[in-house]
Amino acid sequence: MKRIVLTGGGTAGHVMPNLALLPKLRNRGWEVLYVGSYDGMERALIEDQQIPYYPVATGKFRRYLSTQNLTDPFRVVKGLFQSYRLLKKLRPQVVFSKGGFVAVPVTIGAWLNRIPVILHESDLTPGLANRLALPFATAVCATFPETIKHLPADKRILTGNPIRPELLTGRREQGLKLCGFTPDKPVLLVMGGSLGSVTINKLIRAILPDLLLQYQVAHICGQGNVDPSLDGYKGYKQFAFVGPELPHIMAAADLCVSRAGANFLFELLALKKPHLLIPLPKSSSRGDQILNAQSFKGQNFSMVLYEEEINEALLKKQIDLLYQNREDFIKAMRESNLADAASEIIKVIEKTAVRSL
Repeated sequence: MKRIVLTGGGTAGHVMPNLALLPKLRNRGWEVLYVGSYDGMERALIEDQQIPYYPVATGKFRRYLSTQNLTDPFRVVKGLFQSYRLLKKLRPQVVFSKGGFVAVPVTIGAWLNRIPVILHESDLTPGLANRLALPFATAVCATFPETIKHLPADKRILTGNPIRPELLTGRREQGLKLCGFTPDKPVLLVMGGSLGSVTINKLIRAILPDLLLQYQVAHICGQGNVDPSLDGYKGYKQFAFVGPELPHIMAAADLCVSRAGANFLFELLALKKPHLLIPLPKSSSRGDQILNAQSFKGQNFSMVLYEEEINEALLKKQIDLLYQNREDFIKAMRESNLADAASEIIKVIEKTAVRSL
């Protein structure tokens, strides 16, 4: 049987594209294994899919002062040795990496075992993990056309971003029922990424009374960010995290406010959901979400607000403007040429695997 190791973790954005590939991999006879971190969120997501999961030690680069910046390099070295021994034992035909800090030791461990590695970069410019892993990779798949210029000519392949097929099966009626909403009032979905956004949470809750006059609000606010004092608000439903129910909640949404992670952007595009993006600022990121948002705005898919300029009144005004002009955004998204990214990536995987035999 053909065997592939998937890796990537730290946030849902480094896991969901891997999950999107699962149905096609299984249909084509691949045995799928996963290498991730010991305590990352990827572990629960992958084990829910009944995929064998192998944890290794990981480190993380932090853009702030922390004593862990001194100890994490040793964890990376430990993870490298663990990955080398594990992959030597598993002997997959290929490794597919979605990035994140866990992917670096796995990629190098595969290279040391002469196992080809395919990277996938969701954002417009490559993240640190993928930049570190790139010299050890056979190929790198890109999501945005603008990304190509940042990648080596002999490795780069434009594939797009794979969308979980189950997202296309959501039912509006079930989403409304999950939230306790009625069908006669538009639904605003607020999502600050898999880990939540304190800034977006505070702004939305500050204008919540005004929002509820016109909209029903489904708020995915992140683990530890639920505010029990707001549970009694009619037309407001908050979730720490949403798993299998997400397709139904997205089907119920008429518009969305979110961060600008690439995976969620392409899901919004596939579902043709009008959206207002509030990308992570450069002060707390490398600026990739700003570039993602600018690309989508330039294609008339999105409205964008930058965190440095945002306030409560402006946010409410932009949400109303988005709803008023929603048909224009839906039209632009319908006219886009959305590639079947999962199928394109499977072609790259199988072509790479054949070369390794």
